[in-house]
Amino acid sequence: MSTKKRILFIANEMSPYLELTEFAEIVNKLAVLSNDNNLEVRCIMPKFGSINERRHRLHEVVRLSGINVTIDNDDYPLVIKVASLPNARLQVYFLDNDDYFKRKFVFTDENEKWYDDNGLRTVLFCKGALETVKKFGWPPDIIHCSGWMTGLIPMFIKCAYKKEPIFSNSKVIFTIGQNTFKEKMGSDFLKLATINDNITKKELEIFKDNNNIAMYKGGAHFADAITFGAENVDKKLTEEFSKVKGKKVLHFDPESDLTDYLQLFNDLSK
Repeated sequence: MSTKKRILFIANEMSPYLELTEFAEIVNKLAVLSNDNNLEVRCIMPKFGSINERRHRLHEVVRLSGINVTIDNDDYPLVIKVASLPNARLQVYFLDNDDYFKRKFVFTDENEKWYDDNGLRTVLFCKGALETVKKFGWPPDIIHCSGWMTGLIPMFIKCAYKKEPIFSNSKVIFTIGQNTFKEKMGSDFLKLATINDNITKKELEIFKDNNNIAMYKGGAHFADAITFGAENVDKKLTEEFSKVKGKKVLHFDPESDLTDYLQLFNDLSK
């Protein structure tokens, strides 16, 4: 039986598949570094339509087929695809859905208009990622979430999935990045995010502004540790989360060789 610590990276961007901010490359380097340091690594991200399946050699994982994510009494089927990260022996899993992830553009259309359903897409990705891990039957010791689109995951793990054995020993790290949008997630976002009875208005309060900052605040609030993934993080977030009692905080260092992350992973998984 393997005694390796298991680390799961959940991100809405990762080099070389999608690069929206500089942190996409850091996620790649962190995954490779973790793998090289005897951690068992898996990665999950959305299969946006801009990701070239042929170039990156994605293929469907048949054994993971049949995942349906229920949100507000509607079912959304997911197809799970996988690719091997170039120059590394680790796998990246992609969550695909014809209606919500396959479109050519990521969060805005060809006219740079914000998609009205980005709130639903976010809930679908966050819940879908955790349902995929359940299907793996692979309990992670560390779950590292990065990108605003993963902001619900720490709350889901601590509330909606708190009785799931597969997450019972998982510690969650959330990376706060730079703001990338000014729009709202939609008036129905909090309703959509109420994926079961373990989530109440109290848990959702921190997300009530339905914007980029709220997604980062919510992710950081429910995480066990916080990191900063950019120099130009919003001042409100820097002031609120630079020092949090009872939580390890890792500040952004452009000169870092990322071994400080390895130490953080080790400290949390003891």
